[in-house]
Amino acid sequence: MSKKLFMSSSFLSKEQTGSVEFQISHLTNRVLKLTDHLKFHSKDYSSQRGLWKILGKRKRLLSYLSQTNLTNYENLINKLNIRKLKMR
Repeated sequence: MSKKLFMSSSFLSKEQTGSVEFQISHLTNRVLKLTDHLKFHSKDYSSQRGLWKILGKRKRLLSYLSQTNLTNYENLINKLNIRKLKMR
């Protein structure tokens, strides 16, 4: 249900569900849900591990997007209100 709500409110169409932008926005939605869950269940270590895996995947996708299309990366960062990646 939340995927349908997020897809309809998203700026991406249904044909672009495999795009990097949609994957990042979907992972961000999952991160928000898991952080809310972990506020109440602080000792749920399997959920913590899942959150770390999701954050790692989102970081890799953000890195790819910043290397391939910088304008889309900056637009997505601003829309989702997440921090920029640290560049070395």
